[in-house]
Amino acid sequence: MHLEIDPSSPEPLFNQIAAALRTALRTNELSPGEHLPPAKLLASELKVNLHTVLRAYAILRDEGLIEVRRGRGSVVVDQNRASFRRLDEAIHQVVAEARQLGLSPDQTADRIRHAF
Repeated sequence: MHLEIDPSSPEPLFNQIAAALRTALRTNELSPGEHLPPAKLLASELKVNLHTVLRAYAILRDEGLIEVRRGRGSVVVDQNRASFRRLDEAIHQVVAEARQLGLSPDQTADRIRHAF
């Protein structure tokens, strides 16, 4: 995998790295389960600070695109699994809000069914 960044661009380097990795994911250059290069190695190859790469990886982690496994590296997440994780997070928010409103599980489920 070859990433290109433009140090003269006004776009921060960590955003450029994250965007290049998103493109690699979208074009299947990176596949689910595949390891990203170690941050230290990528920083060296791109001639950027290690923290710049770590910040790009953190952005992708927060977007649910990669999983950062301490001591084992960063791994591309299966997008279906990532989508379900985001859905589960949204459901937990709905459930918390429903509890605050005093709705029962059946009332909450009815409202969700009605939204479909």
